[in-house]
Amino acid sequence: MVTVLDLVANKPRPRHPEKAHRPDQEVLRKPDWIRVKAPVSKGYAETREIVKSHKLVTVCEEAGCPNIGECWEKKHATFMIMGEICTRACAFCNVATGIPTALDADEPNRVAQAVKTMGLSHVVITSVDRDDLEDGGAQHFADVILAIRAAAPTTTIEILTPDFLRKDGALEIVVAAKPDVFNHNLETVPSNYLTVRPGARYFHSIRLLQRVKELDPSIFTKSGIMVGLGEERHEVLQLMDDLRSADVDFMTIGQYLQPSKKHHPVKKFVTPEEFQSYAIVGKSKGFLLMASSPLTRSSHHAGEDFAQLRTARAEQLKKTAQ
Repeated sequence: MVTVLDLVANKPRPRHPEKAHRPDQEVLRKPDWIRVKAPVSKGYAETREIVKSHKLVTVCEEAGCPNIGECWEKKHATFMIMGEICTRACAFCNVATGIPTALDADEPNRVAQAVKTMGLSHVVITSVDRDDLEDGGAQHFADVILAIRAAAPTTTIEILTPDFLRKDGALEIVVAAKPDVFNHNLETVPSNYLTVRPGARYFHSIRLLQRVKELDPSIFTKSGIMVGLGEERHEVLQLMDDLRSADVDFMTIGQYLQPSKKHHPVKKFVTPEEFQSYAIVGKSKGFLLMASSPLTRSSHHAGEDFAQLRTARAEQLKKTAQ
């Protein structure tokens, strides 16, 4: 089926043209443990103004993160670089899909200045997928990292990258810029990939994370998934083993929330007790840190988590030396 967009009539472009003809999916009522307050604080407004004045995009807004009020109150934001239009169309994601605009050469400097203005001790940088670029945007990631190092040398940097699928040499460019944390999310168990994440390849993502450690063992690696997409518990436990085989340090698990009736449905709301069980199992499998709760997201409490990661590694090295 071909979707024709009427660009002459000045109508707003659909956010998810690839989902327009999908049947509506039932949106389940959220349980009490998922509910969050609307963002209305002074800190939230101040963070919003800094983001807008520097003409930046945040995944907090684009992905409809439920923690935006809490994080922006503390002046924590996850900057999304390389535009706000993604070349992929994952069934769970609320980021707009389509043909992206050209890279903005001044964006690294604007991100760096925003980091400096906000006085961030730890910053998270993510991006849309840019399959249209020869290097998948790797050099742009490196430029942003280097600009932040110059403007705010004491700020630690965490990146959440695409998979750089079929982009030879791209990962090496990013790792050479030496981020403190390299995060790449698996998003879901492998049996869901064809329906949830069709543009990605599960074992490529595992290998990407493993390759980071081979290139620079000092960089912390991190990955996350959503639950409630129809996965089975044993699949989540196997995924943990796959991540540990790649020497991943930190895993996050959060509840999938359906952005609209056209997105993949929520199959189940996982209870807080089940999340706690995953955290205990993950620690027993050797992760330095586990974050597992209904509202856990990749960047939630990232600064505090980074401090815990460093402490956990120091303790691990101390035990090894004994």
